[in-house]
Amino acid sequence: MKGVQLTKMAQELELTNLTPEIDLSGIVIKTAEINRPALQLTGYLEHFANERVQIIGYVEYTYLMQLNEEERRFKYERFISSKIPCVIFSTMTRPSQDMIDLAVKYNVPTFVTERTTSSFMAEIIRWLGVQLAPCISIHGVLVDVYGEGILITGESGIGKSEAALELIKRGHRLVSDDVVEIRKVSDVTLVGSAPDITRHFIELRGIGIIDVKTLFGVESVKDTQSIDLVIKLEEWDRDKEYDRLGLHEEYTEYLGNKVVCHSLPIRPGRNLAIIVEAAAVNHRQKKMGYNAAEALYKRVQANLAKKRENPEDEE
Repeated sequence: MKGVQLTKMAQELELTNLTPEIDLSGIVIKTAEINRPALQLTGYLEHFANERVQIIGYVEYTYLMQLNEEERRFKYERFISSKIPCVIFSTMTRPSQDMIDLAVKYNVPTFVTERTTSSFMAEIIRWLGVQLAPCISIHGVLVDVYGEGILITGESGIGKSEAALELIKRGHRLVSDDVVEIRKVSDVTLVGSAPDITRHFIELRGIGIIDVKTLFGVESVKDTQSIDLVIKLEEWDRDKEYDRLGLHEEYTEYLGNKVVCHSLPIRPGRNLAIIVEAAAVNHRQKKMGYNAAEALYKRVQANLAKKRENPEDEE
């Protein structure tokens, strides 16, 4: 089962480790859900989601602190011995030494964060949701064009990387070349990124590998980007009918999410970068409520209706 290393979570979320003697290397978080152990601290352990990250906020902390030492130790030991992955104290709370000793005894890493409970819960759920989201890898190029995530696909050697390079020179940003990792972070959002090994690199046939970040600067690259539009490059087919109006959207599907897709025929003399820019702006305009194809259609329909009402105008 896919998971995220506890060491990575602690580093990314800037957690302070109160139990450095515990080896974190073998601990893996496998669910994006978290738990605030309110009832569990009172002794009710039925239906306890002990596989989740446990967060103790100010309310839970003050409840424990108002107990006498013996009762606090008894109740906290029942909780900490339930095979949980870790405990995080938030809102500037800090466990007592006996609670830390119990964590070491049962090999449960204990952390503290300075953030408030609500904001930290929102952040850790978001972060774990991205890290543990369903993921696939596809062959393509992902670029950020005017804030729109454009996934360029097509057969090998058709010109995806060359189009991405031209877009970079025009001020846009590269996310990934050749292999794009797509994660489903929600039912409406797909996020793309590059594998660690190929991040910021582009392969150009005849030249080889180039480092985009080094050549064009840090403003030319981006680590992650939501996928808003797919452009499929294909060889020009004289016998194929291509959409010339765009009244009806076509879609492609990744991980159950549909994304608008345009098939772009490749022919000598076509400037792919400018076409991709126009597609990005047009898609953004549609999201803002204006569809140029529909506006033209309405204008034509209105003109035809006017001619039917006043046929003498044609004469």
